[in-house]
Amino acid sequence: MRSESNSIVGLVFAVVALLAVGGGSPEPLAFGQGANGALQEQPEADPVRAIMERLDLEKYKATIKGLTQFGDRRQGTDRNRAAIDWIEAQLKSYGCTNTERLSYEYQPPPAREPQPVAGGTAAIATDGGATAAGGGRPRGLRARIGVNNDPNRQPNAKLRQLNAPPSVPGSREEVYCTKTGATHPEEMYIVGAHMDGIGWGEAANDDGSGTALVMEVARVLSAPDVQTDRSIRFVLWNNEESGLNGSRAYVNQREALQGMESSPGSGIYPEPKWLGMIQHDMMLFDHGMPRKNGTVSKQQRPEADVNIEFQMNSKFAAESQALAWAFEAANEKYATDYPAAVSSHMTNTDSGPFQDVVAAISLRENERGTQIGNGWDPQWHQPTDVYATYSDRDFRLGLNAAQTTLAAVAQLAGVKLK
Repeated sequence: MRSESNSIVGLVFAVVALLAVGGGSPEPLAFGQGANGALQEQPEADPVRAIMERLDLEKYKATIKGLTQFGDRRQGTDRNRAAIDWIEAQLKSYGCTNTERLSYEYQPPPAREPQPVAGGTAAIATDGGATAAGGGRPRGLRARIGVNNDPNRQPNAKLRQLNAPPSVPGSREEVYCTKTGATHPEEMYIVGAHMDGIGWGEAANDDGSGTALVMEVARVLSAPDVQTDRSIRFVLWNNEESGLNGSRAYVNQREALQGMESSPGSGIYPEPKWLGMIQHDMMLFDHGMPRKNGTVSKQQRPEADVNIEFQMNSKFAAESQALAWAFEAANEKYATDYPAAVSSHMTNTDSGPFQDVVAAISLRENERGTQIGNGWDPQWHQPTDVYATYSDRDFRLGLNAAQTTLAAVAQLAGVKLK
């Protein structure tokens, strides 16, 4: 296993070198006809650059808006099931027609009230010595966090009614589709986000923003003129908010099936070997640290960035770090507005169940433990997490994350245009 992992690390670092700004290999040359009729060497078109142009801010926004029609999409509700049906229909309309569903059972643990980090409305200073979820030391000011369970805090009566039916224990489903590799269908990257939410809002950011990102990347890579050497699976997890149950169910059911043909010699692999798992969770809001009164700026900060996290104490930390740097290099070369930053503290998201079996990273608006976990996003699990809360500057941060993922995965999977 470790020798195979080392080969994956080598592949990822090769991609980093290729993407490095001002370094790496030059673009391949093609021959074109000059003015005097002689053949002249010309740079060959970059297929990654070509498909990047197919991402569009308005399409990304429209997909988020489409998801919000189902309210918070809380797991175990009719609105959650309707959203899964809608996502599957959208994927099929993009050309990702080989959709499948994974089924599992969910029985919730005994209910308990979520505890906020800090009481009151004012921010308090962190002591710099505590350890946040996933590791890391919180610094600066932190504001109150928690999950809103009060329907009366949602002022929109229509949305309040839509979100009113409670979650019911029992069977669950989550949908995925696959871009099958042309030369290595037995290997794949998993690109995921969770589609369920809580808090009596629309779950526009948590995690409509990540779900729409995965769907947009699926749309671009499912075009009939796009080919990849390796397979890519696009998965929209369920039950993230209840404890990563959907992604855990996927690992439990499908890890042992990796690389097995449906029948010997068929060349069909229902579960290709995992090369990496890339998660997207809360992509829009990087407005900075809370002020002393607990409020956060209403404007996206100019120095906003996309956080790329891996878990430093996971079994695949080296492979995950290599994958993270490949994504950072892709952002440097292809993203239009916001840079990326790499962090070693990945936690509380659907890449967690994968981190000890394959290279796994998470893309976010802020570091999960030390920033989101300390109140940097006041919409987190709140009634204010609705589409109307966010501006185009916010949506553009999510689009830059989509650019980062599309460029990196396309490079890693060996994209070509027919």
